[in-house]
Amino acid sequence: MGKYEIIDFLRRHGVVAVLRADAGGETLVQVVEAVARGGVRCIEVTMTTPGALECLKLATERLEGQEVLLGVGSVLDAETCRLAILAGAEFVVTPATNPETIRMARRYGKPIMSGAFTPTEILTAWESGADFVKVFPAEFGGPAYLKAIKAPLPQIEMIPTGGVNVDNVGEFFAAGAFAVAAGGNLASKALVAAGDFAGIESNARAFAEAVARARK
Repeated sequence: MGKYEIIDFLRRHGVVAVLRADAGGETLVQVVEAVARGGVRCIEVTMTTPGALECLKLATERLEGQEVLLGVGSVLDAETCRLAILAGAEFVVTPATNPETIRMARRYGKPIMSGAFTPTEILTAWESGADFVKVFPAEFGGPAYLKAIKAPLPQIEMIPTGGVNVDNVGEFFAAGAFAVAAGGNLASKALVAAGDFAGIESNARAFAEAVARARK
């Protein structure tokens, strides 16, 4: 899938599941599959998860041919970005802005969401070449903060992350979000540790439905 096809896929589906767990391997792959069954088709595996790259590679193989977009999150440097892309990541997410990491993602033709919070950080990420700005942590300020930032910076595509739930999804889109990202409210560490794949699937379905309602 080309870069602009990936961006269009993210736009159409509107929600990214952020998977952060204390253990990777087969369990995390099953979590990825449960999220996809629930209708959330954009999935980010964070580098804070043990064996994240191996999990990404295995999940990519397992889901080949399905309409699922796998990315990597919590990327702190350019080399990790490169390794993740080689393992199958179709998009890259960072918690903060790192110009070298942005350049690496662009070199490989993959979209990158760079983390930022203040207006200065958001503009810096955008001017450094980020395709989207991950407004993080979005629970501080919520939809009202996003709306305030979008007013002077309407050209910047923003994806709020942190504090996003099925009840406020609509407010974030109304405030101008390109998409939203959800972690613990979709696939919590407790659900992952318990192997509650049915619960994770149910949460994913609720998010997918909430996004669909918000964008009608």
